Amino acid sequence: MRIVEIREQTAGIKSDIANAFIDFSQMTCSVVAVVTDVVRDGRPVIGYGFNSNGRYAAGGLLRERFIPRLMGAASDSLLDDTGENLDPFRIWARLMTNEKPGGHGERSVAVGTIDMAVWDAVAKIAGVPLYRLLADRFRGGVADDSVWVYAAGGYYYPGKDVTALQDEMRSYRDRGYKVVKMKIGGAPLAEDLRRIDAVLEVVGSGENLCVDANGRFDLDTAIAYAEALKPYGLFWYEEAGDPLDYALQAELATHYDRPMATGENLFSHQDARNLIRHGGMRPDRDWLQFDCALSYGLVEYMRTLDMLKENGWSSRRVVPHGGHQMSLNIAAGLHLGGNESYPDVFKPFCGFADGIAVEDGRVRLPDLPGIGFEAKSELFATMSGLLETR
Repeated sequence: MRIVEIREQTAGIKSDIANAFIDFSQMTCSVVAVVTDVVRDGRPVIGYGFNSNGRYAAGGLLRERFIPRLMGAASDSLLDDTGENLDPFRIWARLMTNEKPGGHGERSVAVGTIDMAVWDAVAKIAGVPLYRLLADRFRGGVADDSVWVYAAGGYYYPGKDVTALQDEMRSYRDRGYKVVKMKIGGAPLAEDLRRIDAVLEVVGSGENLCVDANGRFDLDTAIAYAEALKPYGLFWYEEAGDPLDYALQAELATHYDRPMATGENLFSHQDARNLIRHGGMRPDRDWLQFDCALSYGLVEYMRTLDMLKENGWSSRRVVPHGGHQMSLNIAAGLHLGGNESYPDVFKPFCGFADGIAVEDGRVRLPDLPGIGFEAKSELFATMSGLLETR
């Protein structure tokens, strides 16, 4: 067997929303198809992948470097020991051939997008859902039958007042979510506190609300917000400062004893390790949000999970950013703590399979081979339309 072709295309996911740092008016993502010569039900097996929101499409890197490098490899060098399926670890090693250590920037997005498509193809060839394949290979055959999810929203956009914010959060609760997340840092502290008060009128206690500053604050502002947030008893206070400012995060932990979250903008196991070593994160209460689609894919993600275990962290403290089905499969198959969800933004790349409702803050996975993109009709129509008609 072999990879016949790798196709890529840029898709738009622009929106008028904004967080404390960026707006999404020009946001794009890369979509990739890994076409194999394996035939199932009269059609070739195709694995699909895309990158999460917040990072732009990596088409130049894919076209000029990573796709040619992978397609230039001997076909049998990319197979597992049985010769009957692809080996994601050997493929990853080929993708990273002649790549200098360090500098974990946009190449991590390009590799992560291909890696997602490879794992989709591997599970389809094996004839099982990806979460089941991961549990069987790496967790003794035990998978979670559902995954905890929270609804991420609460963005700033023109004309959005607290009534609209409340309506948004009420809609998430009506759809089965218990915990919701809103943005802070894009307005003065006093205004953000009014927004928080308004959301708490809808969701009840602070344990049902996360807040996210998207790395906006310097240390003094981060501490000022921390002092103001303490009485609320929030589920978590997310990414107060620059994601690579470990000293800021560590100092903030001495001022805020409630749970904090960060990690979505760290794109390698080395950066994740530096956060654990130097960021003051506390394994008994804090949350880690690394996103495989932005950080070299699942192959690298497993190195991150191994590092966390070596440093006394449970995988249950990991709740990936991104709100996509790849992370949902990883969460169920590798025993993570949950997954982000975007019920209303970044369509069609957000959300989970059609017809599977959120129940008491948890969601199940479709019983389909691969990641399950085919069970999300709007997304699959977009992906196949971009890639299969070329």
